Amino acid sequence: MNVLIIGSGGREHALAWKLSQSPYAERIFVAPGNAGTAQIATNVDISITNFEELAKFAADFNVMMVVVGQEAALVEGIADYFAEKEYLKNILVVGPRKAGAQLEGSKDFSKQFLLKHNIPTARYRTFTADTHDQAVDYLKGHSYPVVLKADGLAAGKGVVIAQNFEEASLALSGMLLHQKFGAAGHKVVIEEFLQGIELSAFILTDGKEYVLLPEAKDYKRIGEGDTGLNTGGMGAVSPVPFADEAFMGKVREQVIEPTLRGLQADNIPYTGFLFIGLMNVNGDPYVIEYNVRLGDPETEAILPRIKSDLFELFKALHDHELGKFQLEIDPRSATTIFLVSGGYPEDYEKGKEIQGLEKELPEGTLCFHAGTKLTEEGQVVTDGGRVIALTALGEDMEDALQKANLAATYIKWQGRYFRHDIGFDLKQYLASSL
Repeated sequence: MNVLIIGSGGREHALAWKLSQSPYAERIFVAPGNAGTAQIATNVDISITNFEELAKFAADFNVMMVVVGQEAALVEGIADYFAEKEYLKNILVVGPRKAGAQLEGSKDFSKQFLLKHNIPTARYRTFTADTHDQAVDYLKGHSYPVVLKADGLAAGKGVVIAQNFEEASLALSGMLLHQKFGAAGHKVVIEEFLQGIELSAFILTDGKEYVLLPEAKDYKRIGEGDTGLNTGGMGAVSPVPFADEAFMGKVREQVIEPTLRGLQADNIPYTGFLFIGLMNVNGDPYVIEYNVRLGDPETEAILPRIKSDLFELFKALHDHELGKFQLEIDPRSATTIFLVSGGYPEDYEKGKEIQGLEKELPEGTLCFHAGTKLTEEGQVVTDGGRVIALTALGEDMEDALQKANLAATYIKWQGRYFRHDIGFDLKQYLASSL
């Protein structure tokens, strides 16, 4: 069967890499893809939101499975577009329709959903430009730190954790009055800061049955020690030490299953991945956010740990047999380190030639491309803020981190930067629990 993957980042390269291992995936296309996906699949120069051209391509090339990696396509309704076309409706689209994609497309919608269905989350209020003055008054009386979130999609950068009123009011006016995040910031959710350790949980679901995938923890801040601006993600670790059977049992009972019941109660159909950002607060899970696709860089850490055939997992989704699917997981640890462009997540230059990609990486290490492209001369150059994700498998987290950090020294370009401290808080957690 021919498969089309929608997206251009490290997540899409990892999906193409994993699907290429299946004997059932005959041809894999990636739209638009990057220099890495071009090595294992066929890139297609079509925008992720050009549904008409994507549909035509799928029909022309006998594509029967579409895996949507990037959220913008889902929020704008790619699954609806395919379902409404008679000649496309038999294609399996791994990704929810527009109604379900609101869980990521609107922070305000997702918070209302969480409260309606009694799913644990932080207290919050939502404001618009018209209620900016009330928002300022609200911040004056709020405890700190406080979290401000742009309501819409902002590529993982629309969250500010303000330490005091001055920081919070500046961030608020930047979003609501100065359109720092464009239309994504027409509403701002202000919520209490939850003290704890974050966790990313992932399921594949048909809206009723689900398969729980390996969990991960990602690192959003640009600076070491989790300092500086938010990014799309600087690295990830899987498994997460505190996510034992007892904690994940709470995640299933208090978060995942109520979420699926809520979708059914609200008549929201859902087919695809659901990524639940959680905070472990004194042993209890609280939902920070929903995402309606796999995470990036978490995908690069969790897919290498899945031994099962990913195509067969998607077939079980299509056949409504997820409840019978036995997912086989590699017990080893996986860690991912992102190499990024100098200046990211603010202004950065593109077109820097990447050196060292031909070098043999440490055993058990994988290189996933994100913001890369091929020049006409065949050189791989930078084409984004987050450029290369390096994933290493090891007997434990420390072993995997050593391999990934070593691999990171092999690949260079002008201004290249990466964090050396991925997993630092989990090391502290492990040390304190001894």
